[in-house]
Amino acid sequence: MTQALIVIDVQNEYVTGGLPIVHPPVDGSLERIGEAIDAATQHGVPVVLVRHTEPDPSGGLFVAGTPAWELHDVVASRPHAVVIDKSLPGSFTGTDLATWIADHDVDALVVAGYMTHMCVDTTTRQAMHLGLDVTVLDDATGTIDVSADLPAALVHRVELGVLGDGFAQVRTTSDWVSSLG
Repeated sequence: MTQALIVIDVQNEYVTGGLPIVHPPVDGSLERIGEAIDAATQHGVPVVLVRHTEPDPSGGLFVAGTPAWELHDVVASRPHAVVIDKSLPGSFTGTDLATWIADHDVDALVVAGYMTHMCVDTTTRQAMHLGLDVTVLDDATGTIDVSADLPAALVHRVELGVLGDGFAQVRTTSDWVSSLG
């Protein structure tokens, strides 16, 4: 099985911008994301960085060229094969990701990044529908409080439970890193 690590939307918007990741705490998830990238690089697993881009300058969040849109240094400073820009939650929608995956004979995706209930969810489901084997790193993903009734910890736990029920394997970063040999 040929794996690729896809790191979704690890951008300043989620760390120092208007949508700070709440659960798991952003510092911890950033550390796990960095560990996953380092392990992937060490074991020859290509790393794909996905960046959400709002092309409309009045769009508010993820506006292209702004500091909040930029990839966070935890991912930008590490080796990666490609950066894919997207404008919708799914990393495959309107992008060249499927072509890149096919060109590199990838049949398994390992997913990390933000937000668990939005872009991680959509991308995981898209990948499974394309016939890819998918693993989601539970401690290298994260989300926000959706509302007072839907705090981030609950949203994260439920979303990972749903994804683990037929769409993906849900594993810790250390468990996945150990499996690399």
